[in-house]
Amino acid sequence: MKIKVSELLVKYMERLGIETIFGMPGAHILPVYNSLYESPIQSVLVKHEQGAAFMASGYARASGKIGACITTAGPGATNLVTGIANAYVDKQPILAITGETATHIFGRGGLQESSGEGGSIDQNSVFKSITNYTRLVERTDYLANVLNHASKILLSANPGPVLLSFPFNLQQEEVDDSLLDEVKTSRHVDTEQSSKTIESFTDLLVNAKNPIIIAGYGCISSGGQQAVTELSEIMRIPVTTSLKGKGAVDEQSNYALGSMGVTSYGNARQYITEKADLLIVLGAGFNERTSYLWENDLMQNKKIIQVDIDEAQLEKVFKADVAIQGDIEKVISAVLDNIKVNGCEPKNNTDITQTVSALNNSIGENAKTFNQRFALVKRFYETLEKTFPENIQLFDDNIIFAQNFFHVSTKNRYHPNTGVSSLGYAVPAAIGARFAEDKPTFSIIGDGGFQMCCMEIMTAVNYNIPLNIIMFNNSTMGLIRKNQSQQYDKRFLNCDFINPDYAHLARSFGIQHKCIKTETDLDGLFESMDFIKDINLVEIMLDKDAFPSYLSKR
Repeated sequence: MKIKVSELLVKYMERLGIETIFGMPGAHILPVYNSLYESPIQSVLVKHEQGAAFMASGYARASGKIGACITTAGPGATNLVTGIANAYVDKQPILAITGETATHIFGRGGLQESSGEGGSIDQNSVFKSITNYTRLVERTDYLANVLNHASKILLSANPGPVLLSFPFNLQQEEVDDSLLDEVKTSRHVDTEQSSKTIESFTDLLVNAKNPIIIAGYGCISSGGQQAVTELSEIMRIPVTTSLKGKGAVDEQSNYALGSMGVTSYGNARQYITEKADLLIVLGAGFNERTSYLWENDLMQNKKIIQVDIDEAQLEKVFKADVAIQGDIEKVISAVLDNIKVNGCEPKNNTDITQTVSALNNSIGENAKTFNQRFALVKRFYETLEKTFPENIQLFDDNIIFAQNFFHVSTKNRYHPNTGVSSLGYAVPAAIGARFAEDKPTFSIIGDGGFQMCCMEIMTAVNYNIPLNIIMFNNSTMGLIRKNQSQQYDKRFLNCDFINPDYAHLARSFGIQHKCIKTETDLDGLFESMDFIKDINLVEIMLDKDAFPSYLSKR
């Protein structure tokens, strides 16, 4: 049967399992929108195309499925750039569909043309470095090949964003619907794992005196939290996580050392440098933040096991004694089976729970100062934990507070603003996630970042999407003011600003608002506001000259 390319594209997305697509229509993409009209795919109108990319990212993070966004040509596409760049660094499966002017006017100065001809914007060049695949589809004779290439990336164990651009006239051409039968739209999972690598892993573990697990996001994305927790408890191994890995094990566990990194308390770093003889790195990228700027003491005189689904991550920063490419859950489950069969004994060091407890309780002066300066924030997170011990998802632009104050359980999901760390991510990402998961959702953001994305609150209002926005208000770009204070002799420039009246702003959006100035104001907050069904904006007021205790290197 003959169908239009626009219809085939929508059917392709349906077969991929895409249920929601975020975007904004324009003349050059309307044929696809017309085909979406009768599709079960929900089309969500955003306020800015960057928000569409961020929402697709939040949706992908929350659901583990492919996120999707759609825009028109020219500025519609270029407005996606930061959101797609964020997804690229985070290795998220995002399908971006854009329109384009008709091919017969390529190079002739068509309105919003981005074909790269005749001095127009070259969209492929713009997106080439921030996607795993980008293609301007000018003919139908290779369309199946294009869609297969897109599927391979989106369904990969190491996915990334794909951007496909369709000229207006091509969207309306007809093709045979049997073309879809040539396109792969389901994931094949390789479950094989070499017994030799599992034995090597187990041998190093058995011979270690003081191993430690460094758990990354791979533990969560693979569904390996239970397996990692079991390995920790059976063998009595402490666990620290990367920032994205928070929640890989319950952070209230007797074996949890919290997350590690330059903006953390430093308990994990102390254990690694002073005690550990084996590092078990599971799905964690040893990046600048996590590695304390690649501090040598973390790796010296230690054996290292590294497991990652992404071969490119293996030994990218350090040489491992055992490097395994594989799914974290499957690898650790195989190690657990090996341990049980061979009757391996747990570590016989001094009571590890006492060691972990002592480290967690003996925070340094910097950490004590941090706790005092931000007592109001600390109290908020403590209250949040008690009120919602499970079944919430939290998107966080302002990661330093949550890294130290928020203890994430395996039943909650914490999504820090990683990727390219673009301000203004948390609100639209949380909205996207709320379309995927019907659970209380929190967006943590500063007042600077809030003003980059607050228009997307109306997207939540328009679709009746409950959302809780927790905004730290100090009338400054906090990190910039901190750096200018500590490194540039307090020569403050372009860090301070005047905020609007957020109570009035919330009223104009038709949402709930509360301003928190003291710990007393926190009393009753979670009783006075409905954090499950409403859209709420909560301001937490901070001193602009109260800085986190770490010293930035920049």
